[in-house]
Amino acid sequence: MKIGIDFRLYHYQKAGISLYAQRLAQGLSEVDHENDYILFQHSKDKEPLVQADNFRRRTLHTPPHHRLEQKLLSREMRLHHVDILHSPDFIPPFGACCSKVITVHDLAFIRYPYLLTKEAARYYAQVDRAAHHADSVIAVSRSTKNDLVKLLGIPESKISVIYEAAAPYYRPIDREEAYRWLQKRYRLPQDFILFVSTIEPRKNLLTLLHAYHRFREKYHGRQALVLAGAPGWHYEEIYQEVAKLNIGSHCLFLNRVSNEELLRLYNAALMLVHPAFYEGFGLTPLEAMACGAPAIVSNASSLPEVVGDAALLVSPTDEEGWTVNINHLANDEELRHDLREKGLKRAKLFSWQKAARETLEVYRRVYNAKQL
Repeated sequence: MKIGIDFRLYHYQKAGISLYAQRLAQGLSEVDHENDYILFQHSKDKEPLVQADNFRRRTLHTPPHHRLEQKLLSREMRLHHVDILHSPDFIPPFGACCSKVITVHDLAFIRYPYLLTKEAARYYAQVDRAAHHADSVIAVSRSTKNDLVKLLGIPESKISVIYEAAAPYYRPIDREEAYRWLQKRYRLPQDFILFVSTIEPRKNLLTLLHAYHRFREKYHGRQALVLAGAPGWHYEEIYQEVAKLNIGSHCLFLNRVSNEELLRLYNAALMLVHPAFYEGFGLTPLEAMACGAPAIVSNASSLPEVVGDAALLVSPTDEEGWTVNINHLANDEELRHDLREKGLKRAKLFSWQKAARETLEVYRRVYNAKQL
């Protein structure tokens, strides 16, 4: 097979979907040495993102998410003869003359349309057509698969659930060394509670802030709340609520952090809290568990299927439940140890090599179906 993977987004964004594509391609290079892969990259990304004998770099000039993307990209793809094109960013070029596989990471833009900019709304409005048009759809969780069936009417037989994984980089390291490193850089207090994600209401930060405030007031909790993530949509109301609750001196906003910083944050944290209303997969709790951080996560969408019994689960709307569980985990060393051990075992069930092998099976099914 000659398989193309659309990497154009990687030039603009080195996170999220781009990292999914990069880690999947790296996994494919480790498990498949027979088929030919073409990585379609932005013209300014000169180096191949994967180094392997059966992987080659090719340039596409059409910018992602452009209003003329469908017309221009379909025309460009006719110059590259591939059997299958995998579009990790939801939308394939409808006019391209090849089989198409797409990955759908979540349908948050349908559940929460008010969170989209006009440009994003225009782009993601194509998802319904894309999922019906594609030869096969990869969903990153059963929750996302269920959304595809219920919200878009995609046949279950067309959808393959293939889980993501934490990068091997996320692993246990010496907790004291991690804390000392962070203390020098950020002057973090010891035994902090960690939140990692974009700073925006969709991540249910208002509930977390109220629960944290009550934890300090009702249970006299002393641990600081450290929030690592870039400001997102409507982030202003998060900072306003911190001021309103008068907890600014106990909340540390670190903005976006590097992988090196995140590795140490996960390892040094007393616990991770992840109260999101909706996640297509929930990579943050998995990364935290891979580092040995005990976690409290929302019991919504894909999160329960990712963490299993290796984290405490709380309804995203149960403010008192978050307060009680934060206090419980903060004061129960045995529970933290139990969750740490369970989390490390759980995280090992997910790997990019496993995701790559399952994705390769999707490619084979699509390819073989066209040969009949």
